[in-house]
Amino acid sequence: MLSLTVIILTFNEEKHIERCIQSLRPLAEKIFIIDSFSTDRTVGIAESLGAIVRQRPWKNHAEQFQWGMDNCHADTQWVMRMDADEYLLPELSKEIQDRLPQLSPDITGVNLKRRHIHMNKWIRHGTRYPLTLLRIWRTGKGRIEQRWMDEHVILTEGAAITFQHDFCDHNLNTITWWTEKHNGYATREAIDVLNNKYNLFQIDTGLAMQTKLSQASIKRFVKEGLYNRLPVFVGPFLYFLYRYFLRLGFLDGKAGIVYHFLQGFWYRFLVDVKVMELDNELRLLPDNHSRLKKLETLTGLSLR
Repeated sequence: MLSLTVIILTFNEEKHIERCIQSLRPLAEKIFIIDSFSTDRTVGIAESLGAIVRQRPWKNHAEQFQWGMDNCHADTQWVMRMDADEYLLPELSKEIQDRLPQLSPDITGVNLKRRHIHMNKWIRHGTRYPLTLLRIWRTGKGRIEQRWMDEHVILTEGAAITFQHDFCDHNLNTITWWTEKHNGYATREAIDVLNNKYNLFQIDTGLAMQTKLSQASIKRFVKEGLYNRLPVFVGPFLYFLYRYFLRLGFLDGKAGIVYHFLQGFWYRFLVDVKVMELDNELRLLPDNHSRLKKLETLTGLSLR
């Protein structure tokens, strides 16, 4: 058993939580579930498998996960972030067990490669693999960006290496569930876009300040420095064409066209629509205090 604490956020994840925890049990000393008052069997399943459950109201991913890091009091050497619909492949589990205890003290983080599975098919093309994410870090050496969308773990010191094998993101819910979830994501991403425009509240620039460029920081630079500056609705068309044709997304078959169209075009188009709709209201207001208050009213979210 490794000196490793895993933190997982949940809300109604009874379809996924057992699969996730079972993939972690061979290597994790402690598994903490930060649950947003699930109404299904999530909590019972997690506790039956030995996980420690803490419950608190939901605000956003970043705030919830940082609360977990601050309040689970991990006394292990390493901390790991997982989502409930993710699981480790056996090869990665073995790699973590073999390599993690051997890392030198200057290595404070480990990047893992995410394999996205949609409609039970591995999406290999269209820039979707490998997505490399910092998911393991030495206790006290990492924090979560405080953003409304696309938050990443960032190291406060030291360097990261990338392990060879994969973990899977494989959600078992319906397309209706997926679109409803991404509708909420689009609202949160629109908030970040408008915050970059108006400086309504403090922007977390931790990822951009890291000395060594990561895949996440490069993608953030391209999105905020180039993509978000394109005329409204131009970006989603160009991005879909780039992913589906230039980066061979069409090779992912029927599941691929569903995924690349919905995630690479429909979702990005929806973000543009929401930014345009919200900005039409905000630009008429005289100051940022009024804009922030209006944005909270329009989105139904507490942004302060």
